[in-house]
Amino acid sequence: MSLPSESGPRYDPAQEYAKAIAALNSGDYKAAVRSAQRVTEVVPLGLDGWMVLGAAQTGAENWKGARRAYERALKIAPDEVDARGGLGLALARLNDPKAQDQLDWLKTRAAACGPGCDAARLRAVIAELEKALAAPTAPSARRDQPLILADAGDVAYLDAVGLINEGRYDAALARLDIARAAFGPHPDVLTYQGFVHRKLGQFEVAEGFYRQALAAAPGHRGALEYYGELKVERGDKMGARRLLARLERACIYGCAEAETLRSWIDAGGEPGR
Repeated sequence: MSLPSESGPRYDPAQEYAKAIAALNSGDYKAAVRSAQRVTEVVPLGLDGWMVLGAAQTGAENWKGARRAYERALKIAPDEVDARGGLGLALARLNDPKAQDQLDWLKTRAAACGPGCDAARLRAVIAELEKALAAPTAPSARRDQPLILADAGDVAYLDAVGLINEGRYDAALARLDIARAAFGPHPDVLTYQGFVHRKLGQFEVAEGFYRQALAAAPGHRGALEYYGELKVERGDKMGARRLLARLERACIYGCAEAETLRSWIDAGGEPGR
């Protein structure tokens, strides 16, 4: 007899994310909500699913649903500007005075905006929220937000891979952000995000991305290998061996990823260094 966790429906979060984006583009907010919820079921710690769910609930003018989605997004990424704006809009539509807190946060962020800060985006979100607070009962679903299309995501992904090969990690992260906006919690993108953060010495962040990738695709070879290498770098050989065992189950006839991870474990780090 199978367990509920084994027999229940399992969705491909990247496919469901693409469906949600397509539904948002066509104005089918009910379908967008349904697909976005499936993304959050599979990858509950992924920012993308909660952001697209917030946008879908906003389009449907389900302000309580939008508030919940953006609150979850902000638990994952407290500095996410669009989540702050989306939450503020939902609170304004619910006549909740806490909407002002989101506006104050955005204005403080705008006042301190320095290099690398998207000042134009901040100004747009602030103006949108100020308009909502001035007329809290007027309908507004933020339907004018541009959505990144898959073609742009493919280009950004390939650019990122090239930048990673050149060791230009900060630039690669910027391109991977664009790819993730297009594809959502795609395990390939998440794995590379984890790889780059690991190379930058940000092990906790890297681990979070590897976990998301494996939640989306438990047998993803790249995520298993790189996560195992991270375990070795952190002195957790037992954890690395568990990931190697998963890799060996995923590639019964052997694969390069398993051999590479095995060599890392045997060497206690990157082989040859």
